[in-house]
Amino acid sequence: MSAVPGLFISFEGGEGSGKTTQIRRLEAWFRLRGRDVIVTREPGGSPGAEEIRNLLLTGDPGRWDAVTESLLMFASRRDHVERTIRPALAEGKVVLCDRFADSSVAYQGFGHGLGADFIRNLWQIAIGGFKPDLTLIFDLPVEVGLERAGARFANISAAEDRFERMGTEFHQRLRNGFIEIARNNPERCEIVDANGDIQLVYDRMISVVSTRLSGRGL
Repeated sequence: MSAVPGLFISFEGGEGSGKTTQIRRLEAWFRLRGRDVIVTREPGGSPGAEEIRNLLLTGDPGRWDAVTESLLMFASRRDHVERTIRPALAEGKVVLCDRFADSSVAYQGFGHGLGADFIRNLWQIAIGGFKPDLTLIFDLPVEVGLERAGARFANISAAEDRFERMGTEFHQRLRNGFIEIARNNPERCEIVDANGDIQLVYDRMISVVSTRLSGRGL
């Protein structure tokens, strides 16, 4: 067990919100401050979870019903938590995760209509309600996000674009879901305006992180 406490930060948001770009920039920010950092993702983040990722993110949008999709997500998540996240935190590392359980609340709970309570029950069963220390929710209009996501996948064959193809109404429910999550969890969640260029969004993110973690020696 490390004498330095670990720190778990999740990155959330709709498709094309720029999470992946900003997570790498925050990694560099922490490393400049002498912290050991791992960057991981969901679904995925461990060998078993990466196998489940392929089942979830490829194929026809209707490949799974909402309940099956949720069970696969949490099977992947449990393996990820037990094999990757908890060990890294025990070693005092900063864990930056591209999506975590809030994505299941937003995608399957709000997007597919299962309801937030259904997902929170699975969350408790699968990982005991384990949560990040801080969750950054990158928010921007649905049309902008889908345009960005479409450009990203345009030249990639067999792209992991199953969720991007679920339609504008689904993605609007998703965005509303993330906003509701932030409203209901103010002690943990912060919305970051993802409109604007990379540097502007980065500056907003660092302002949030610096403020939220000011008492943790950063």
